[in-house]
Amino acid sequence: MQTSESVVTIVFRYGLQAIEGCAVTVCTVRMHVVTRRSNGSGASALDPTSKAIIEQLQQDGRRPYAAIGKAVGLSEAAVRQRVQRLVDSGAMQIVAVTDPLELGFARQAMIGIRVEGELDGVADALSAMSEIDYVVITAGSFDLLAEVVCESDEELLDILSHRIRTLPGVRSTETFVYLRLRKQTYSWGVR
Repeated sequence: MQTSESVVTIVFRYGLQAIEGCAVTVCTVRMHVVTRRSNGSGASALDPTSKAIIEQLQQDGRRPYAAIGKAVGLSEAAVRQRVQRLVDSGAMQIVAVTDPLELGFARQAMIGIRVEGELDGVADALSAMSEIDYVVITAGSFDLLAEVVCESDEELLDILSHRIRTLPGVRSTETFVYLRLRKQTYSWGVR
């Protein structure tokens, strides 16, 4: 069974009091939608109604379940149950995504990593680091890409020198420091 992960983002605005400790007025809810494929056909295990519910939430993350129910032909209770099943099964996760700059994280970078030998051990070690929010195994010039979010250049240097480059199997790294974010979206829908 193959697993494919896509990220769906639902954007909405709310006041500071809505999330305790949130230092920004605009937050994003990111839903990780993981679909399991029973064969190599690319067909998703999510049924059309579940996909329609996700699409409704993509348009408005705070849309009431009653309104979603009307749009997809289910009762409010049935929508609530389906959303809960998607979350409970691990098929969907809803988390707040904030602007790191607004929270005191002044440095973001993508790190390209070349590995000798098995990739999974290095990918797992990177995934366990709290400063790294994204790890992907790739084809091309790098074996892995990891996105790091930290408070300063000094912290980035420490993470690179003492934590990433010292991992067994890491042959080399190349760091791409973010200067300005121009676009970030996860609302490409469901298939």
